[in-house]
Amino acid sequence: MKIIYNNKHAYYEYYIEETFEAGIELLGSEVKSIRGDKVTLKDSFIQLRNGEAYLHNANIVPYDKASVFGHEAKRDRRLLLHKAEIRKLTEKVQAKGFTVVPTKMYFKNGRVKVEIGFAKGKQLHDKRAAIAAKDIKRETDRAIRDFKKGSF
Repeated sequence: MKIIYNNKHAYYEYYIEETFEAGIELLGSEVKSIRGDKVTLKDSFIQLRNGEAYLHNANIVPYDKASVFGHEAKRDRRLLLHKAEIRKLTEKVQAKGFTVVPTKMYFKNGRVKVEIGFAKGKQLHDKRAAIAAKDIKRETDRAIRDFKKGSF
């Protein structure tokens, strides 16, 4: 499994409760751009409508060697999920006020997959606490590393 893009922004903005693996419907030039790591999921989101899931605002840079029939950078792309998974996501989003966001894009057996997360938004104080915890972890890891080197 080769990870193409890890959406750290989603983990900063949301609590990810549960994740699903989804295929994605792409054009050939989009796959070529993805193989060249020219993709961003930072501001993207998943919309559920008419029994289907769509990925919005995912920026896949147009492949420069494609013909005039290339692709648009931010077009809506259909996600390939089972009906039961879509039904489960739809019920939870409508009932509990959760949202669905893409967390990762990767290759699995030569196919592009998107990991989508069932998420709930964080408050500002939660984000500050996460940043503080990350800083403390970084400082302790640095102190342990320095102690092991003997330069304390």
